[in-house]
Amino acid sequence: MTAISIPADITQSAADIAPSGKLRVAIAISPAPGPFWAGRDAKGDPAGVSVDLGRAMAARLKTPVELVVFANSGAITDAGPTGAWDTTFVPMDAERMTKIDFGPVYNIGESTFLVRAGAPISKLADVDKADVKVLGVSDTTTIRAIGGWLKNTKVAGVGTVEAIMEQLKAGQADAFGMTREALEELSKSLPGSHVLPGYFFQAKTAVAVPKGKAASLAFVAAFIDEAKKSGELRRIFDANGLKDQRVAP
Repeated sequence: MTAISIPADITQSAADIAPSGKLRVAIAISPAPGPFWAGRDAKGDPAGVSVDLGRAMAARLKTPVELVVFANSGAITDAGPTGAWDTTFVPMDAERMTKIDFGPVYNIGESTFLVRAGAPISKLADVDKADVKVLGVSDTTTIRAIGGWLKNTKVAGVGTVEAIMEQLKAGQADAFGMTREALEELSKSLPGSHVLPGYFFQAKTAVAVPKGKAASLAFVAAFIDEAKKSGELRRIFDANGLKDQRVAP
């Protein structure tokens, strides 16, 4: 992994990003890793873009890394004020900005729907019908976007991706809203399912820190900016099988 260079005036004040002596990176794990979601490697250990970014950041700080696992991005956000983590990488939205502070966006992805086999849904407009049961991961940017987009039905929140997939398999729900790349991977485990063309929302994933941590925010912002410029972020995406994912400018 390429060393990421941070301006000296920022690194001098950045040590307090890890006051415990180790960098605590908040992540969430699902069966379909992406720019936000982590997965697990062959040994069962967390792996993915957020994991690699956290490890690179800890290496730059010359501190150990501790991966703090949560169920989803909403749980990560809610834990921000408790001091449970030092930095994270989550989708950005207006509500979340009231709870944590964001640095640069590093990925912009399209969100659409995974549709179970047999559901009479072939386009986005078919999802927004009164008899369609729509699911999303609870307390996330995506479920809030779905709720704002739907006019004729409602979205129900479920805590984990795994639980949502079980409902789809059992025919208890019709459509699941999430990022396209994640849904295309999940569809492989749901025979007869399909991912809809188009999108209802563009998710912007960014680095973040708990509120009021000005020095920490300056450090993580500089880190992401340099990771973009050096090409390291692109290499991390590619190494995690995300060659089609776009690095935000």
